[in-house]
Amino acid sequence: MQVKALHNYLRGAIPLVDAMQVVTRAAGPDEVVLSAPLAPNVNHQDTAFGGSIAALATLACWGWLWTHLRESGADARLVVARSEIDYLKPLTTELIARCGAPAAAELNAFDKRFAGRKRARIVLRASVEDTQGILCARYSGVFVADER
Repeated sequence: MQVKALHNYLRGAIPLVDAMQVVTRAAGPDEVVLSAPLAPNVNHQDTAFGGSIAALATLACWGWLWTHLRESGADARLVVARSEIDYLKPLTTELIARCGAPAAAELNAFDKRFAGRKRARIVLRASVEDTQGILCARYSGVFVADER
């Protein structure tokens, strides 16, 4: 159910999702996995465009936090405060971004701050792989949640 809910939300809220042809593969408390075909995300070198790689990683992390908050019943506005990405290898296949749950202590601290202040930030990380599971990029972002 979370897969469909996240996919529908992303498609309705972020027009870039359709342009990139993003697919939600998994959405749950442990991990969000998004993918996108190479063709609409290709650059002049016939590899994945760096902006598409960064966008997909951002969406995976944003999607994980959206899913986490939704499961807890919170209605929050999510924004990216800061991010960085390391491109490790050219990507020549479908793009696959994975954001796993942060460490339990980090998540507990986030949840406690959000419950008390109705605003909290958390660092989330994603990997972007090719279809053989080879790591092509590492992403880290600071995400802020504000209760609506």
